[in-house]
Amino acid sequence: MLMEIILIYIVIAVGLFISAYITKRRFGLLGLALASGSLLSQIWGYDIGLIASGFGLPSNPLTVAIITSLVVLLPAGVLLFHGYTYKNKIARIVGAAMFTLLALAFLVEPLGNVLMPTGSSFDIYIMILKYRTLIIGAGLILAVLDLFLTKPAHLSDKKSKH
Repeated sequence: MLMEIILIYIVIAVGLFISAYITKRRFGLLGLALASGSLLSQIWGYDIGLIASGFGLPSNPLTVAIITSLVVLLPAGVLLFHGYTYKNKIARIVGAAMFTLLALAFLVEPLGNVLMPTGSSFDIYIMILKYRTLIIGAGLILAVLDLFLTKPAHLSDKKSKH
């Protein structure tokens, strides 16, 4: 069971990283989209189980955790197909890594309710929970800074006359 939980988190992290890296999307907008998804999942927290049962899904903690996680990721997932992109490989790697770390910080609580680790992974889980707010706070500040560093496409394509 311990390896399964770790494997699930690794698969989620790899999927998030690859999706952000392949689409070349900038971290700023994706980070703020994760924050909006997290806020929506908190607002709709109780209702998510009711919505799931309305669609015929079983209303158990696993279903609620999966739907809550999807609500957190949905705004960022939509923006993976639209927005500013990175031009070089190192920026893409750093942006994708920051997106993955921020997404996992937002997902650790809903997934932790169902995938409660035991043993040594429990200590890692508690450490992540302990620093979750710090990771989210720093991630959102970096996301806003990334937005300030983003040049609109029409300005970055203009050539200087000098």
